[in-house]
Formats: sequence, structure tokens, C-alpha cells
Amino acid sequence: MAATDSLDPVARAFREINARLKVWVDSLFSDSAETGAVSPQLMAGLLAELRQAGEQLQRAPRGRQPELEKDLGDYRLLVERLRDRLPLVHDALLRERARLERERARVAAAAEWARRSRQTL
Repeated sequence: MAATDSLDPVARAFREINARLKVWVDSLFSDSAETGAVSPQLMAGLLAELRQAGEQLQRAPRGRQPELEKDLGDYRLLVERLRDRLPLVHDALLRERARLERERARVAAAAEWARRSRQTL
């Protein structure tokens, strides 16, 4: 019998969430080491795990078992790592938004130029 078979369902769920969340957080640190750039898939994965963790926290019993306390401590550490990285992610998203706005303005100017060129012909 595996060690997780004897765990409380909430503790088991947190252990699984932590394993997946660790992969996402590690990926965040390796993929965006300098730039803070984050793929939509990475953000979606992180948000899904955080959402699942929130649901499990609501189900957590009042008198918690030591296994659950350990898993919650591991979860807390992962969330703290994520929190430390969020300013870089935020900056990268602001840069990307500015880039997209510049590109949109460039395309709008080109479209206006094309429209005026057709009128003069």
C-alpha cells in the first residue's frame, strides 16, 4: 500500500496539488529567469492549481492531521516562491501590453495610409 493511500483525502489532494504546483513554479523560474515572460499555458496551470488548493482549503478539517500540516507548509512555501516572482511577471506583462499597443497604433496608421492612398488614386 502506498504512503498516500492512508492519507486524509484533503491531505492527499494537497500532496498532489503541491507536486503539480512545484512543476509550474519551477517552470516559472526557469522559463522566465531574466525577463519575467510567462506563457499563457503556464499562467493557466498556476491559476488552476491555486484554485484547486483554495477549494481544498475550504474542505480542510478544523483539527488538522500532521500530514496535512506538512502539506500545507509545503504549499505555503510554493506560494511564497510564486509571490516573490510576481513583480517580474507583472513587469513583463506591462511591457507586452505596451508593445501590443505600439503595434496596434502602427497597424492603424498603415490602414489609414492605405485608405487615403486609395482615395487619391
